[in-house]
Amino acid sequence: MEDDGTICNTRLSLGLGIGGYVMPLKEEKFEEAIVHNHDQRDLISLKTRIDEEEDEKSDHRNSCRKKLRLTQEQSAMLEDSFKLHSSLNPLQKQELAHRLNLKPRQIEVWFQNRRARKKLKQTEVDCELLRKCCENLRNENRRLKKEVEELRALKNGTVQLSRALCSSCEKPLIKGH
Repeated sequence: MEDDGTICNTRLSLGLGIGGYVMPLKEEKFEEAIVHNHDQRDLISLKTRIDEEEDEKSDHRNSCRKKLRLTQEQSAMLEDSFKLHSSLNPLQKQELAHRLNLKPRQIEVWFQNRRARKKLKQTEVDCELLRKCCENLRNENRRLKKEVEELRALKNGTVQLSRALCSSCEKPLIKGH
């Protein structure tokens, strides 16, 4: 059988045998190796590199996910610093990190998160203010529409003058009012 460089995908899984144990190789990496006509040593090297990359990614994910737990004193000092300056220069960051026995990067991230929380809180306050303003405008709009209807009815003579009242001041509607 002649090798023309094409890949026949028969859905068979291939692996490398080492001491009787066959380790599966990721299909896309294996196909890449076949296309480039690597020999058995290159395939073993490729499998080793893939495993090392996955181990590094796993270690990185596990080490980066540790949550910083601050003491009450640290939190209070960070909050006080934030009240003075919502952003720190590198020297201030270094100094604060030294005083709190933390890394400068931890201080930087805490300040970033605190600024984000402040911005979110302000957005919530602004949204609530706009919601109340919108509700007031809706009420005013309803009142004005009702008043317009009453004035049209008065103009058409369908409402008796003694019953027609102004919606805003509740006085009878008469000419000149």
